[in-house]
This record gives sequence, structure tokens and C-alpha cells, in this order.
Amino acid sequence: MPITSAYSPLSIGIIRGADFSNSPTGTYTSGGVSYKYITFTGSGTLTVTKGGFADILVVGGGGGGGRTGGGGGAGGYLDLTNAYLPSGTLTVTIAGGGAGSTVDNARGAYGGQSSVGSFAVAGGGGGGSYAANGGDGGSGGGGGSHDTTAVRNGGGFVITGLGNNGGDSVSSATRACGGGGGSSSAGGTATAGVGGAGGNGTANSITGSSVTRAGGGGGSANTTAGSGGTGGGGNGATGTNAGSNASIANSGSGGGGGHNGGSGGAGGSGIVIVRVKV
Repeated sequence: MPITSAYSPLSIGIIRGADFSNSPTGTYTSGGVSYKYITFTGSGTLTVTKGGFADILVVGGGGGGGRTGGGGGAGGYLDLTNAYLPSGTLTVTIAGGGAGSTVDNARGAYGGQSSVGSFAVAGGGGGGSYAANGGDGGSGGGGGSHDTTAVRNGGGFVITGLGNNGGDSVSSATRACGGGGGSSSAGGTATAGVGGAGGNGTANSITGSSVTRAGGGGGSANTTAGSGGTGGGGNGATGTNAGSNASIANSGSGGGGGHNGGSGGAGGSGIVIVRVKV
């Protein structure tokens, strides 16, 4: 659900929309209101010619999956209506996704931070690898593999409302690992032989069409791997296979966990979208 900025135009008695001079990615009309928007899939600048209120979506890079481990967490997901943008040139940073782990006892890499001006979100936490907990991030990575008596915990989220926890592994010899957290729900906790599913992403219609982003990666397991969360999360692996990369570029989704020596999948890159009324 969109977050309403503290800079609500009604709260200060001013109703004024922002404008930018960059070539828009697209335009559309909804509910009798016309909009233009710009989508950044790579870093750049936004030239705000009139300071005011805009709708923005900022998604961080997804975390990488673990080796014999958990799914990567989705990047932080910031969806704002009536966010104030000052006039001038604003820096836009689009984060890359974290690499999957290729080494035992080292979790997948964190996703990077995405931002536009002062609005920024953290990248997703890396999936835990053999004997490693999932990493904290925008959403947490899933817990990794372990011996038969220990549980590896999923990582936590950095800011409440922008992500969810990763799922835990299970205490058994089946090496079942947790799913990475998604922007809409936590990563699944593993059960014996079954990896946790990645947490689901969030649908957003800022471009006029509904698109789901920021799903968590699935955890690996001996028998049944966890599936990636909606929005592009990578699937976990079984056997000696590598986890799937986050399947949609600029989704901010987490990579799937690799299994039994298989490397983790890479997380998806982030995105920034800015929409104004015309």
C-alpha cells in the first residue's frame, strides 16, 4: 500500500504539483487525471523544474542467494504519494543486485541502495550459506544450511514498512533452508526436506499498469526447493545445482539459494520511478 508522505499538501494548505524536464518514459490518464512518469533502470539525474509534490517508487537491489543456503531478501520498497521534490538536479542511483555466494560459510552479497534525491532504500540481505544466518537488509535473507541440531535464522528488515524478515532453516539432516523476505510478506520457514518460499512482492500501478516487484528468493533443500516470491524472486535449488538468478531485471528481487555446494543466484537490480500530474 502506498505510504503518504508527511509533506501532505493538505497539511500545509498548498496544492502544487512538481514537474521535471527529462523526457518522460510515458503518459496516461486515470480517473480523469493525466500523468507523466519517468522510469530509471540505471543511475542518472532528474531535473526538477518546479518543486512540488510527486509520486515516487524506489526499490533497492535484491540480495544474492546463499551457497547450500537460503534465498536472498528483496530490496527495500518505498512507495510514496505526495512526496515533496525540491527544484534542481537530483541524483538518481539504481542499485545492482547482490552476487550469489560461491563459498561455504559466506552468505550471498547484499543488494545495493537505490535513491532519488533524499529518498533512499536499503538493498536486500544475502541468503545464509552453510552454517550462516541470513543477512539483514531491506528485506532479510533466508537462513542457511546447518548440522542436524542447529537452526540458522533468517535476516531482519532495516526499516519497518519497507520490507520483511527472511525465513529460518529447519533442524534436520535434509539441509532445508529459509526463503528470503519479500516486500509484501516474510520469507517462508523451511520444513524437513522442503525449502522455504520467498516472500511475495508488491503490485504497483504508478506507470498505469500493475507490475509486481521485490519478491524474495526461495530456499534450497534436499527434496523440494522453495519457489521464488512473486515479482521476480529466484527459485531455490535441489541436488547439486545453483540457485536461480532473480528472473526480472530491475525488480529488486532476491536470488534463489543453491544446494549441496551449488552457488546462490544473483539478486535483481533496483528501480526508481517518478510520476507527476500534467
